[in-house]
Amino acid sequence: VQLVESGGGLVQPGGSLKLSCAVSGIPFSSYIIAWYRQAPGKEREFVADSAHGDSATYLDSVKGRFTVSRDEDKSTVHLQMNSLKPEDTAVYYCTLHYSDGRDFWGPGTRVTVSS
Repeated sequence: VQLVESGGGLVQPGGSLKLSCAVSGIPFSSYIIAWYRQAPGKEREFVADSAHGDSATYLDSVKGRFTVSRDEDKSTVHLQMNSLKPEDTAVYYCTLHYSDGRDFWGPGTRVTVSS
């Protein structure tokens, strides 16, 4: 099982970024992929998950600004982030809870929101 994030970078407040999480080694359609983030000096926190259809769940502070989507053909989950704020600065990780009870994480992609 492998997850690899991409798409991070430096963006000004109010800007947008689209993160991607490429997943391999599993039947992609059978799993919910979640996004977490960890800001400097803070604990890792849940951001969103990629449930099918309209069942995605979001952290309250990103609702209306972030949108998660799945590309089943490419086994990829995207996190579209709009109206970014400095407090969104963090390393963003994707993760899945495997059927044998293990959690798998990607290495993360850094997002910096700063003017």
